[in-house]
Amino acid sequence: MNDTLRQASSADDAAFDVNEPVAAPQFLLRMPGHTLDARGCRARLPRGGTGTLAARVHAFFASPQQGPALLVGMLPFDPAADDALHQPQWLATAAAGSVAPPLFRGEVRAEPSAAVYADAVEQALQALRGEPAALAKVVLARTLRVQVTAALDPRDLAARLGRDPSVTTYLMPLPVAGSEAPAWLVGASPELLVSRRGRQVLSHPLAGSARRCADSADDARAAQALLASGKDHDEHRHVVEAIVDALAPWCSQIDAPSQPALHATHSMWHLGTRIEATLRDPATPVATLLAALHPTPAVCGTPRDAALDMIRSLEPVPRGFYAGAVGWMDAHGDGDWYVAIRCARVQGSEARIFAGAGIVAGSEPALEVAETAAKFAALLTALGADAAPVIETRRS
Repeated sequence: MNDTLRQASSADDAAFDVNEPVAAPQFLLRMPGHTLDARGCRARLPRGGTGTLAARVHAFFASPQQGPALLVGMLPFDPAADDALHQPQWLATAAAGSVAPPLFRGEVRAEPSAAVYADAVEQALQALRGEPAALAKVVLARTLRVQVTAALDPRDLAARLGRDPSVTTYLMPLPVAGSEAPAWLVGASPELLVSRRGRQVLSHPLAGSARRCADSADDARAAQALLASGKDHDEHRHVVEAIVDALAPWCSQIDAPSQPALHATHSMWHLGTRIEATLRDPATPVATLLAALHPTPAVCGTPRDAALDMIRSLEPVPRGFYAGAVGWMDAHGDGDWYVAIRCARVQGSEARIFAGAGIVAGSEPALEVAETAAKFAALLTALGADAAPVIETRRS
């Protein structure tokens, strides 16, 4: 663990109250190997778009600070929208704990319906196949609106998602109007956007997916089919090339394997590429790299501006912080940032679950509907709902 995190977590552990009300500020990032559990809010980073992130972070840490020399929070999907980062009051060592999902009582509604989503995919394909083609790839998302009969506990939901050791679990309070109930983004991301330790930089993008199967033989066939899929390799290539190009101005050495490898979570197979790089200037902070990378073609598309325009025109539900980035950074410029996917916006007794699929020229609308349905599975299971593909409204 980074020295800043270690020192901060040992400084105020005595102040940690396990009975702290759920409405109190908490940021949780349970990564492979360690957990960052940040409590309270000592100061907020002035909000702004991704283009000003590095300057705002530099100014924040250049000013005299008390408390942990640390910022935690999230970037929204839209790089022009305001981010939400804050300095915690203290860090705590939280038990991993897990609770059984409740008996589901409520309603699950697709937003938009599967048919409307398939139509949006077809519209994207027309642009992809046009002459000249305005797009090489676009990621289209849809949501499920889950309404239950009792208030949801975001900490319990995060604990249930954390049963999968292959993902990074996160819990982040979201900005809301003063009259609204507290809202949270809760998720379990398999995808590292960027990590920086000194001069060493790491990114592990995922693109190209297949649902896992309960039968081991079927599961192995699904994995091999993904590994052999030209369409999925095409989708993945756009992401890797964009990340390498974005890192090139800042890094003197970039190692990206020519072929992706399989990456598994409990519910999905992915194609993944581990990209390692060395900074030209050791003073370049993770905030600069984060601003250069986000949003990647894994959650947006390419070219970026054309993909953003299509997403805004075709998706009926604003993404907000879904498909943004969640993580931490310190005064030394180090940090870990994950892509904010496999998540739900939780507020009171309602959860809105997000899932997206990368659309390239070889995509088929019905298969993209099925892929998004598969990606809903982790959150539906954690909520206690049926994880079968959701087509229209379903009540339990």
